[in-house]
Amino acid sequence: MSDIGDWFRSIPAITRYWFAATVAVPLVGKLGLISPAYFVLWPEAFLYRFQIWRPVTAAFFFPVGPGTGFLYLVNLYFLYQYSTRLETGAFDGRPADYLFMLLFNWICIVITGLAMDMQLLMIPLIMSVLYVWAQLNRDMIVSFWFGTRFKACYLPWVILGFNYIIGGSVINELIGNLVGHLYFFLMFRYPMDLGGRNFLSTPQFLYRWLPSRRGGVSGFGVPPASVRRAADQNGGGGRHHWGQGFRLGDQ
Repeated sequence: MSDIGDWFRSIPAITRYWFAATVAVPLVGKLGLISPAYFVLWPEAFLYRFQIWRPVTAAFFFPVGPGTGFLYLVNLYFLYQYSTRLETGAFDGRPADYLFMLLFNWICIVITGLAMDMQLLMIPLIMSVLYVWAQLNRDMIVSFWFGTRFKACYLPWVILGFNYIIGGSVINELIGNLVGHLYFFLMFRYPMDLGGRNFLSTPQFLYRWLPSRRGGVSGFGVPPASVRRAADQNGGGGRHHWGQGFRLGDQ
């Protein structure tokens, strides 16, 4: 148990709380302590019965059972791996910016969920984070199952097909990829590569709550320190190289 505790404490803070909630909420529903019906996003209950917790719990809840357990564990693994890599990589020392990215993605997914009557938001939120990681490491070669190798930019679409095969919904993964693309475009692509304005910035109250640990304060549209170093090493012009990649399954 001490090894499990040490491993859990080694997870970066935001990912740790997200991972814990994604384990705890389905477990509460599985044990019947609270009816799972109270965790999902029902537009009528949220909008007209003022059950305002539903957009939050829907981002953590997943109906774990014999037919869905493997899909749940696979996506829990993706959450741990790619949220950890973003939080300790591109967003290292900038917890406020990372939390704001999650909040931005979550709000977009909630709006989409209400419009499309999507009751479960866990997989779209995880996929949005995985998509951002893949774009920041787009030219790196990753390995998937059975030794297949391809550029990281294709990973979200490979996982979309993989999740569909093992019982997922293409809609959930597609919404996650589109939201992740929207975030990446507004944060990096449009202001840095296309010379546009910064449409997003992290609120100051998040910086006061989660101050940057190094390198001062930087907002959306400003590349992380690792990205700036990579750009400087490549002459600072032309297409940006968004950092180093990882092989799927590496610890």
